[in-house]
Amino acid sequence: MVKVAILGYGTVGSGVAQVLHENQDSIAASVGQSVEVKYILDVRDFDQSPYGGRFVKDFSVIEEDPEVSIVVETIGGAAVALNFTQRALRAGKSVVTSNKELVACHGLELTRLAKEKGVCYLFEASVGGGIPIIRPLTVCLAANQIEEVCGILNGTTNYILTRMIQAGLPFETALKEAQENGYAERDPSADILGYDACRKICILADLAFGKNVDPQLVPTEGITGISLADVDYADGAGKKIKLLGRAVRQADGRVCAYVAPHLVDVTHPIAGVEDVFNAVFVKGNAVGDVMFYGRGAGKLPTASAVVADVMDIARSGGNRSPITWGDGDPALVCGTEELVSRFYVRIKGAADALRNQVGEIKLLARSGATPDEAAGITELAMTEAQLREKLMGMEVLSLIRVLN
Repeated sequence: MVKVAILGYGTVGSGVAQVLHENQDSIAASVGQSVEVKYILDVRDFDQSPYGGRFVKDFSVIEEDPEVSIVVETIGGAAVALNFTQRALRAGKSVVTSNKELVACHGLELTRLAKEKGVCYLFEASVGGGIPIIRPLTVCLAANQIEEVCGILNGTTNYILTRMIQAGLPFETALKEAQENGYAERDPSADILGYDACRKICILADLAFGKNVDPQLVPTEGITGISLADVDYADGAGKKIKLLGRAVRQADGRVCAYVAPHLVDVTHPIAGVEDVFNAVFVKGNAVGDVMFYGRGAGKLPTASAVVADVMDIARSGGNRSPITWGDGDPALVCGTEELVSRFYVRIKGAADALRNQVGEIKLLARSGATPDEAAGITELAMTEAQLREKLMGMEVLSLIRVLN
């Protein structure tokens, strides 16, 4: 029998306990032995929980119990979770996590510690919730040189943009609706400012390119500046606005990683990803383009990925091939300053003035536009700096990259 301890009994932690209990027979048949929750660590009391007798408040109980071989960390954050993860690994216990902040900021250190101790550190649920992407990147696509990873990595922002596009809701109204429906936190800053997507694209970049990508080096822009005017102009051009995390291999081996809104053509598969769904688009030099799609968050979808990692470790006896990557370097990561693309631009001013300064540009129209507003998409690809130089002296209201 495999004994598991769960750290945190919030949305994901309770989901993990539920999946392990409800699917215990099929899990045992697949693994070859039963998998049982021995402890659940939480500072709160859960007197009405069916797992009431398993709750503890002192991590050392778990740390010092030789029967516990797998620790599931669902606390979140990179403070207490880091301390408990380090202690569990040093105690010879494998760790499974859904904590994207911890993996993005400390994954290199923790994967190396796990390898040193001969245990596993797995994190399938840290990106995309229930969408399988970590294992496909490290196993199924291992024969490829990955050229690009790009995706909708945050369900909250995708829901907000979907409501703006489909229902014509202003950003603030769509955000409030997302909060009322439980898709956005009371403090939604990590989502709407792009920080959550940044952590996830860093994890994917680590795995895709084999080098550590520090989130602090990744330019990050959220969706707070997107207006209904931008949504309408994009629609008129046959495009949708999506918040994307991208990591692109450069010719010199560097990685261009960033998070920002993009105009995506309606024919692109990512354009059809709506509401709280996520999608990860991978380009390999052998396989070509592949896309992974599904629910990027939620109690049971995320728990599904966590429990799959638990089963993987249980099935292998903790001896599966380790996941790790190489050291990073500030010189490895470049921002968007060298990335060439077309742009959508909206200014306060006349259309003729926009055309005269930018040159070749496809002007756009929308109902309700005032004479002192103009928008268009550049015909030629260029860097953002080159475009901003052309726009010198103009009041720029929006500047959004167009996905190639």
